[in-house]
Amino acid sequence: MSRWGWPRLVVHRCGGALAPENTLAGLGIAARLGCVAVEFDVMLSGDGVPVLIHDETLDRVAGRPGQVFRLAADELLATDVGRCFHPAFNGETIPGLEAALLRCRQLGLSANLEIKPAAGFEVETGRVVGSFLAAAHSAGLPPLLLSSFSAQALEAAALEVEALPRAFLTTRFDAQALATARRLACVSLNLGRCDLQAAHVAAVRDAGLRTLVYTVNSPEEARRLAGWGVSGVFSDRPELLLPDCSVP
Repeated sequence: MSRWGWPRLVVHRCGGALAPENTLAGLGIAARLGCVAVEFDVMLSGDGVPVLIHDETLDRVAGRPGQVFRLAADELLATDVGRCFHPAFNGETIPGLEAALLRCRQLGLSANLEIKPAAGFEVETGRVVGSFLAAAHSAGLPPLLLSSFSAQALEAAALEVEALPRAFLTTRFDAQALATARRLACVSLNLGRCDLQAAHVAAVRDAGLRTLVYTVNSPEEARRLAGWGVSGVFSDRPELLLPDCSVP
């Protein structure tokens, strides 16, 4: 198994439950807490610009209608996603991938970039994100781990930027997911916590891969998973899991 070097705690969607998800404000909060790694979601705008958002629509995060894959980047980047979370974050907008990577570099944060394609845009999203990262490499990138639930998106990204480590995401462990992770030359299989067993973690380890688990908000569960050999967890409550922030 190759050297890992990632911390045991990765803050889910930039700032977890402490900030509007997938925002620069979240990155700032994660860094101020003393965390050193975050996760965020990347989708394409209607004009092909990678932006940070989880849903295909704006309803939940912005309280207004709109399909991400139909809207231009300029409109998305001006969309307030802070107001719906808390008045203190009024005016916090959807960031572009470029801005998020720059802020991660400034704050010393590693990032698990989840490629989150809208339905039907799997290959295009992977290709555009991979091409963007390949072009940005010369300017300097923070330490990155690419992941996706879409094998097509992850494979397309890998064709553009093969050197970046990657992880396959799946809600539950099974032999097919492990086989897909190995086929894509992943370094990690990222698994949902539901129905996860110690034997699953052992099978991933025996295949030469690491395991990251989402979404874990209890220190007791984080310690139990660490005892199973899990390399790290994604959490919405990083302030509760901070003792697990160190690099294994």
